[in-house]
Amino acid sequence: MLVTAYVAFAFLLLICIGLEFSACRSKITGRSCSNPAFLRFQLDYYQVYFLALAADWLQGPYLYKLYQHYHFLEAQITIIYVCGFASSVLFGLVSSSLVDRLGRKKSCILFSLTYSVCCLTKLSWDYFVLIVGRILGGLSTALLFSAFEAWYVHEHVERHDFPAEWIPTTFSKAAFWNGIIAIGAGVVANVFAEWLGLGPVAPFMVSIPFLMLAGVLAMKNWDENYGKKRAISRTCTDALKCLLSDRRVLLLGTIQALFESVIYIFIFLWTPVLDPHNPPLGIVFSSFMAASMAGSSLYRVATSKKYHLQPMHILSLSVLMVFFSLFMLTFSTNPGQENPSESFLAFLLIELSCGLYFPSMGFLRQKVIPEKDQAGVMHWFRVPLNLLACLGLLILHDSDYKTGTRNMFTICSVMMVMALLAVVSLFTVVRNNAELRLPSPPGQSEVSSPEL
Repeated sequence: MLVTAYVAFAFLLLICIGLEFSACRSKITGRSCSNPAFLRFQLDYYQVYFLALAADWLQGPYLYKLYQHYHFLEAQITIIYVCGFASSVLFGLVSSSLVDRLGRKKSCILFSLTYSVCCLTKLSWDYFVLIVGRILGGLSTALLFSAFEAWYVHEHVERHDFPAEWIPTTFSKAAFWNGIIAIGAGVVANVFAEWLGLGPVAPFMVSIPFLMLAGVLAMKNWDENYGKKRAISRTCTDALKCLLSDRRVLLLGTIQALFESVIYIFIFLWTPVLDPHNPPLGIVFSSFMAASMAGSSLYRVATSKKYHLQPMHILSLSVLMVFFSLFMLTFSTNPGQENPSESFLAFLLIELSCGLYFPSMGFLRQKVIPEKDQAGVMHWFRVPLNLLACLGLLILHDSDYKTGTRNMFTICSVMMVMALLAVVSLFTVVRNNAELRLPSPPGQSEVSSPEL
């Protein structure tokens, strides 16, 4: 596994470079990219946001390994993860309103403090302290994915009065560099944990300076802004009405809940599946992130004017690929006949599928869900997502480790079959909806492709 991990990592990096070059060839540089005031504003945002992302990604490769290092049983580790998912449900429902009331800048500073405390709890061998740390991690993650973006959008439009059309430029660059940071974070975590022999707690300690620096820069360089005070109950009620009244939204939510809950279970299982074969976990993690980034680049190539595939097609492909990967895993994790290389390949395919899935799902959500209800609907989407993930882990908790892992992948395969059925239903509902298609290239007739 040691050689396999490094070879796969090098190979995937080459693929990423090739696909990114291909995707960027047709990229048009807008006037926003040469506006000095806009570039300065972007830099102020990126300095803080990228540090926060780096701190978050550094904790990914060795979280499960750390709990193993403290000699906790898999059943005990499962409960810690379930507490993390439960906190994500709770804090996810209130994070937007909390951020709007507290202030986006203060919320970003609060993120750096709570996540630093979360990292410090990893020094303790006490089970209760580690659960508290996992709950703080759920709060921090909710703030990371709500406060930073909300602060940027408000400053961009309200304070600096830049064109709203420039916002996707910033987030597109952020998504690209997020992939680079994730890949680099895996390598850095591997250096500290394994090459320097500091153990699995080291990446968490390395995260703390990044978090502190992010908080200091936000405090120094950012202005405070607030959102409109909205009743949480009203936001949730309006979003639920939107979810239940539009079959397209309901099907999208079903696909997201099934697909992403399987991904959460994969995040839990990849370490215990591969770790007995002594791979470099940081390099394995970086390989996963490189595969995901390759998928994102492949999405941009596939939807370019040259190939002009539709997001609905790519969403279908990503779900099908995850099903195939899980089917592989039911054989490669068979007790007594484990094949770690095949499991590793299946995990890479899952990450590649994620790179295809998230931009496809993002495009369809933007088109289907009204802008005023998007935040609330997304919160409702996350409730069954996290509950399914918790349920899956609790089933694993009550199973024998060897057979339980294989059975869990079988259950996940069934969930992906259900997701495929939801995709087919969505395809049937929206097949003649031109709004959900990317614009046809110049010179191509709109009626030449009646289906999505």
